[in-house]
Amino acid sequence: MPAKRLLRDKDKKFQFLFEENPQPMWVMDPTVRCILEANEAASRLYGYSREDFRGMQLSTIESPAPSADPVLPVQIQRHITRSGRKIEVETVAQEIVYGGATVQLVALVDVTQRRQLEEQLRQAQKMEAVGMLAGGVAHDFNNLLTIITGYGQLILKNLSPADPNHHSAEQIVKAGERAATLTRQLLAFSRRQTLQPKAVDLNRLVTGLGSMLRRLIGEDIDLRLELRPELGQVNADSGQIEQVLMNLVVNARDAMPHGGTLTIETANVMLDDKYISRHIAVKPGPYTLLAVSDNGIGMDEATQARLFEPFFTTKSTGMGTGLGLSTVFGIVKQSNGSVEVYSVPGKGTSVKVYLPRIDQPAAIESEVLRQAVPHGSETILVVEDDEMVRSLVRETLQREGYKVLDAAGPVEARRISERNRTPIHLLITDVVMPRTSGRDLAVDLARHRPDMKVLYMSGYTDSAIVNSGILQKEVAFLQKPFTPATLAEKVREVLEGTNGKTRHAGS
Repeated sequence: MPAKRLLRDKDKKFQFLFEENPQPMWVMDPTVRCILEANEAASRLYGYSREDFRGMQLSTIESPAPSADPVLPVQIQRHITRSGRKIEVETVAQEIVYGGATVQLVALVDVTQRRQLEEQLRQAQKMEAVGMLAGGVAHDFNNLLTIITGYGQLILKNLSPADPNHHSAEQIVKAGERAATLTRQLLAFSRRQTLQPKAVDLNRLVTGLGSMLRRLIGEDIDLRLELRPELGQVNADSGQIEQVLMNLVVNARDAMPHGGTLTIETANVMLDDKYISRHIAVKPGPYTLLAVSDNGIGMDEATQARLFEPFFTTKSTGMGTGLGLSTVFGIVKQSNGSVEVYSVPGKGTSVKVYLPRIDQPAAIESEVLRQAVPHGSETILVVEDDEMVRSLVRETLQREGYKVLDAAGPVEARRISERNRTPIHLLITDVVMPRTSGRDLAVDLARHRPDMKVLYMSGYTDSAIVNSGILQKEVAFLQKPFTPATLAEKVREVLEGTNGKTRHAGS
């Protein structure tokens, strides 16, 4: 056969095709797993000279992780280059006669980047599926929590501290608040939280939390702040980014049980096409970096692969919910950012958060003191398909002096509106209801009641009213679960302000 004759005689034409081929190739004796000859492309990929390859055992470049059977014609193997870099190669082997012996001509393709992208895609699909489940559970649970905490607070309001039932009611409310925190974390992971973004200076945010963070980590850990001057701003919800930072700091602290150094760093970075080629969900451009690093126990690759899964934790029972880093993941992704984790067992961990940079001055936040909410006398139409939530809202508002009309759905709400000839000052409606959404109901009623204001409420946030979880400024929205006091405050705010104008419901 011509190909065999070319190999056997080391014909110049074969030498040219083998040595100058841009695809890495080698000739291997499969019986002793020894490389007989390698071309220049293989030398460039692995960092070994062609002389180094001659006589090299395949085990020299194999990763400690199990490789596929080298006898199979097509396979993917894990190898280690001369510099120590781990790569994955797809190999195709063909038996040939070389020097009078039957050997294998092996062609290699570096598929490291492709495999990384495939794994990122699989992970993203898994996280999206879990997120959808978590978001649905959180919505249903939010209705129950609204009822539990709402009626608990109404009971507390009517009990004196000396009443023997006061402590029991207080514990019910506290348990409801703890459960509400869990649902908020689930919503954050599933990227269904309602965010109120604005220009944020991360340096100002970090320094503002400095004293709290030092108390949080304890005296045996040295906190270092390396904040880049002239840092670019990010468009984010400052409260949620504070949550991200707190969660990362707590995880770093727990990774250093015997003390150590915790570093918080900010910087302006440019994510170029090379970086983007390894991260399927990231867009190129200017970003602001927020990194939290420790010199603690570190993590192996298996732990890192599951790091952002909800309820996954390496801590002992009772020491954590496993939602801290999944919350970080959800908030950052919903803010159009990305998260990278670098960790080595025994060396420490660095978590890097990249948020898109904007050219806009940061907003100056002022502290708002909560004052007693004044009572009202306006007429309010409440539309909620959950009977217990509807009863709670009605009872709360009636206690505040309002005249309340309530309906179990859009059809009943339209009938009430048609029969009632007096003004309806405010419509409070659930967003997601059978057959007709709260948004469509508001638009419909606005044709006959253009001055009526609207307050939407929901355990969902990924609806027509909340655009991708980003709260539109023109729309008044109340996230479940809420307390009677929060409801009363929001109602008064909408009635006295421009927020909640019906004409914005369709925007």
